[in-house]
Amino acid sequence: MTCTNKQVGILMDKIKKHNQIIAAAKAGMNVKTARKYLRIGKLPSELKKVRKYRTRKDPFLKHWSEIQTMLESAPELQATTLLPYLIGKYPGYYNDKQLRCLQKKLKIWRAEHGKDKPVIFLQNILPGRQSQSDWTNMNQLDICIGGKPYPHLLFHFMLPYSRWESFTICHSESFDSLALGFERAVWELGGVLPEHRTDNLSAATKRCGGSREFTERWEELLAHYNVKPSRNNPGVSHENGSVEKSHDTFKQAVNQHLLLRGSRNFVDLKDYELFLTNIKEKRNSLRKERLAEELSYLQELPHRKWNAPTILPVRVNPSSVVTILSIPYSVPSRLISYSLKAYVYAEEIELYYGNKCLQKMPRVHHGYAIDYRHIIDSLVRKPSAFAGYQYHESLFPRPVFRRVYDQLTGLYPSKGHKIYLKILQLAKMYGELDVVAALEILLESATEATIDNITALLDNRPKTIYSVEISQPLLGEYDQLHGFKTSEAA
Repeated sequence: MTCTNKQVGILMDKIKKHNQIIAAAKAGMNVKTARKYLRIGKLPSELKKVRKYRTRKDPFLKHWSEIQTMLESAPELQATTLLPYLIGKYPGYYNDKQLRCLQKKLKIWRAEHGKDKPVIFLQNILPGRQSQSDWTNMNQLDICIGGKPYPHLLFHFMLPYSRWESFTICHSESFDSLALGFERAVWELGGVLPEHRTDNLSAATKRCGGSREFTERWEELLAHYNVKPSRNNPGVSHENGSVEKSHDTFKQAVNQHLLLRGSRNFVDLKDYELFLTNIKEKRNSLRKERLAEELSYLQELPHRKWNAPTILPVRVNPSSVVTILSIPYSVPSRLISYSLKAYVYAEEIELYYGNKCLQKMPRVHHGYAIDYRHIIDSLVRKPSAFAGYQYHESLFPRPVFRRVYDQLTGLYPSKGHKIYLKILQLAKMYGELDVVAALEILLESATEATIDNITALLDNRPKTIYSVEISQPLLGEYDQLHGFKTSEAA
């Protein structure tokens, strides 16, 4: 009679209180077997002999040296590749049923001779050290919005210690979605941890020689939050493993809730986002205890978001200029004496009067930004102000304008500048590119750049004629809409 280690353990325990017959009965074995194990004092597993011989002939023994040579030169070869090769090379000697046998032999060979594999060193994750983020593709869940497939990504942010997480729906792995997702997460959390880790995202890193470095914009964003950026080594995704694992568990949770819901279609994006938010909040509610430990490590948030504008009151001076952060910008002269609000972004400035956006312009960080179109009409009326104008160089928007100005002032020292100002006015009226084309034609042909010559070229510009075809409607279709029968049908 065979018995298990557990039965012998029970026997050894019961024999302390009962005789052999009762102890054997309680252990579920007969008396002879009980006496055997009591006499030898060993477990059944200790009595089992390891078989060192084969019960059947090794079918690969004849050609194993050849197989071994192939494995030594290409250790990645799999049994599913080798067996068809052997079947083709040695017809009638091998068959498909021997795949499992070959797989076992290869596994034994790799255990003895295979190359070393990279070791993953488990880490003690401490609270308050780091946050992590990455994108994850949600297309495998077959989400639909309004009955149509909705391909998208999730920007996934989490804290490795407490597993607290946040998400943002996005459609590309761009810097804008990275910045939006990071800021939304930390403001939802209410603070930041001293380090933030990402994968080697193209939105956050750039290739520099043989390695990757952080982009200036990513470093600038994290510096705004006093956070140090970090990344895993290229090709070693498990170094960002906490968020990678969190991707899987979050998508599994979403899939389970979709199964409970009975539908993967949502009315609109807000409906879907609310669905995801409810799942996230349920998951985060189970992490309150550990999150409480991490909250004490959070650094304070800055007074404003990185991509939020700085709002400044500005006033348009009599020169039709506003000064924003020590940089002069021109505005249309109709706004002289108006008090405006400047919304200053990282790359752009918007000027508002009340709730109306009057002008958008690129932000400059040195010099000035004067658009001749804003002031040229007044300058034509006051040409003597041109020579000493504080922003004189801004009135030569392209090199060809400077060449024309030099030509005119050389021919007409007293009035050349007046002609030039009228040419700038033409650029405002007709479009700068068309005037530039006319000026280049005149300079190449050594023709004087007079107002008449320029205007003649502008008036002779080829006009784009659009062909418009209007199909004749079928009146019978209108009758059918009203339920009438056409005369032919009648």
